[in-house]
Amino acid sequence: MKDILYYGGPILTMAEPLYAEALLVRRSKIVFCGDLKTAESLAEEGTERVDLKGRTLMPAFIDAHSHLSHVADAMNYADLSGCQSVEEIGERLRQWAEENNLEAGKWIIGSGYDHNDLPGGCHPTAKQLDALVGDHPVLITHSSGHMGVANTLGLRELSIGCNASDPPGGRIGRDEEGNLTGYLEENALIQRTRQIPRPTQQQRLCNLKKAQQVYLRNGITTCQDGKVNQADFEFLSNAAKSGLLEMDVVAYADLKNNEELMDQYAQYRTYQRNLRLGGYKIFLDGSPQGRTAWMTQPYLGGKEGYKGYPIYTDQAVEEFCSTALRRGIQLLAHCNGDAASQQFVDAYEKALGTCRQKESIRPVMVHAQTVRADQLERMAALQMIASFFVAHTYYWGDVHRKNFGDERAMKISPTHTALEKGVLFTFHQDSPVVPPDMWHTVWCAVCRQSKGGVTMGEEERIPVLEALKAVTINGAYQYFEEKTKGSLEEGKWADLMIVDKDPLKVDPMELKGIKVLSTIKEGFTLWQAEE
Repeated sequence: MKDILYYGGPILTMAEPLYAEALLVRRSKIVFCGDLKTAESLAEEGTERVDLKGRTLMPAFIDAHSHLSHVADAMNYADLSGCQSVEEIGERLRQWAEENNLEAGKWIIGSGYDHNDLPGGCHPTAKQLDALVGDHPVLITHSSGHMGVANTLGLRELSIGCNASDPPGGRIGRDEEGNLTGYLEENALIQRTRQIPRPTQQQRLCNLKKAQQVYLRNGITTCQDGKVNQADFEFLSNAAKSGLLEMDVVAYADLKNNEELMDQYAQYRTYQRNLRLGGYKIFLDGSPQGRTAWMTQPYLGGKEGYKGYPIYTDQAVEEFCSTALRRGIQLLAHCNGDAASQQFVDAYEKALGTCRQKESIRPVMVHAQTVRADQLERMAALQMIASFFVAHTYYWGDVHRKNFGDERAMKISPTHTALEKGVLFTFHQDSPVVPPDMWHTVWCAVCRQSKGGVTMGEEERIPVLEALKAVTINGAYQYFEEKTKGSLEEGKWADLMIVDKDPLKVDPMELKGIKVLSTIKEGFTLWQAEE
């Protein structure tokens, strides 16, 4: 591999000093970042020179939380994102079945609908799907991934009858007469739908390659698979062994059901052909836009006093925390509601009192949608990271105002408060919930505009530089990789991207329009925009 010398445009280092004139890459790593004259003197014969022509070079983005294998699997499903009616859902399902020459009796799966976009804000029903889609079992999943609806044939295939009982941490929908509606929530969806046949291994590998391109064209070179079981990780390890993984993928084992993965695949505690096991993952509640997130104060509208619900008891969560601490393994906890946040902070603090570690395991509160200022203070003391799904301010800001009222809704993803309290934070899109568009997320953090044009808490806006840290150097820190990634400094991997504008020099409202032109992993260009 030849040396590569970048020059001729702003080089945003995300370190001190913040800008450089030139960057020299040798054998996949940065060997110099500074003035052009010195870079030229260090360049060897045959060095490739890349004139940025005024464009900006900066560190590639680091995805702090998503589900890579789910993004891949979703490529086998009908895309229901943006559907404005049940009829439109039916049309897309039928079109998908026709395009894929689906035989009668085979499953049709659609993903990405949002009941908040449908008339009356209601989920479709099994009967509606029966009328719209003929002789196929059907399952459609909500954009949050926390709920879905099956038609009558689908319910039958999933062995869900009128006498089916709700699993712990889940719900099977019924109407006032006790008849099944087809609605499945949380564990009812997760547990029952495991019976649905998956694509072939070859199809999944093909989809995984396509899924990586989705991340790469968004400037991401490190991504996450946020909760894997035995079969999931076996699939990923096979992909790694075959050389299919182009990005770095950090997977997190389902602590409740697959604790043994960390021992079974111990060699993957460090990267093996771009795959690594980063630690454990637990779910503590559901989704705020789906009204299953666990809150300390009731939701507005609906059943009086309803606050959502937890997945686990306090004791169970404390045991999870103790396991992670005792083994010195990082723990990620999905917490959307402030009651779930409280449960995690309390449990981790108690476990830490009996399992004191020399070094922090850098626990991560994933989503932290409604985390409060008092909880952030405790998180700072516990060295707990907040990974905010700050794009909620845009996608569901208007819905949160209806569900919580303005006072609580304006505090969704309280990034400025976290900054004030000294909590290190990262950003993510929880893909496939929303596309892994980091520039849109940076814009959300800086401008906090909802789809309806409402500013979702001006006091929670943060400066552009702090937003960029959340998706570069802070992301590297979350993964214990700050010595090798996240900024342009000597000795770090050449994980880079070239964009059309300097994000620190544009109007903040233009951030979401910044275009990724090239994505570079360890010196190799993996994605490039067409000229």
